[in-house]
Amino acid sequence: MKHIPVLLNDVLDVLGDINGRTIVDCTFGAGGYSRAFLERGAKVIAFDRDTNVAADADKLKQEYGDRFHFVNAPFSEISQLNSSDFDDIVFDLGISSMQIDNGERGFSFRFDAPLDMRMDTRTSITATDLIKNVSENELADILYEYGDIKKSHMFAKILKEKQPISTFELRDLIRNPGDVAPVFQALRIAVNDEMGQIKNALSSVKDLLRPGGRCVCVTFHSVEDRIVKNTFRKWTDVAGDPRLPVNESVAYKLLKTKTPSDKELENNPRARSAHMRGVIKV
Repeated sequence: MKHIPVLLNDVLDVLGDINGRTIVDCTFGAGGYSRAFLERGAKVIAFDRDTNVAADADKLKQEYGDRFHFVNAPFSEISQLNSSDFDDIVFDLGISSMQIDNGERGFSFRFDAPLDMRMDTRTSITATDLIKNVSENELADILYEYGDIKKSHMFAKILKEKQPISTFELRDLIRNPGDVAPVFQALRIAVNDEMGQIKNALSSVKDLLRPGGRCVCVTFHSVEDRIVKNTFRKWTDVAGDPRLPVNESVAYKLLKTKTPSDKELENNPRARSAHMRGVIKV
């Protein structure tokens, strides 16, 4: 399936006139967000830890020159940026269509492949390694927290005993078809420390945005959405009696949450769980 940037029009609406602004695209993927920003006159610094996106990044570099800079690293490393002069920081979280549809990467149970699931193949821990190295209780916690799997201890016991090394082996061990996708999702999130990456990146955002700048996050999983929601709430909550006037010292204001329209869902069913949340630095 062709990669379609989710909630792109809503993100662009929230950002407004971006001509001449500097935007950090923390999740480059196939470059859909970055290209849209560049087409509207912005300067873009894009992060992605997946080495397979280099060709798409090179293409944008050839087209837009110095207005585009690509960093082949996890977005948690935005803390290494040396400026607090960024106008907007955007996250399109989760997994990309290219990763799912590349059968050799081991993300999908539609293809028979080694049980890998690494977004950054330069790291050493695969899903097979994870199942082997963590305890049964730790594995059960991963399945429950990231896959919302009620019988997580049962599945953890099975996986520890059978030690699957391929996607089809893992799929065939899970007898209930409704649990297959959640198990794959939970292992992928754990292999790539996706929630830790989000927490680390968001902790750096406040020091990087200039006044008037926006941080916008598109989430796809309930845990990552909760992390974003709670983080933004901490930035915008006013301590004390909620009946009192808003404290003008609060540095951020919440933007309106968005979900995909019926038309977008018709064109891109993979957008069904997406939420867009954002804040503006005042």
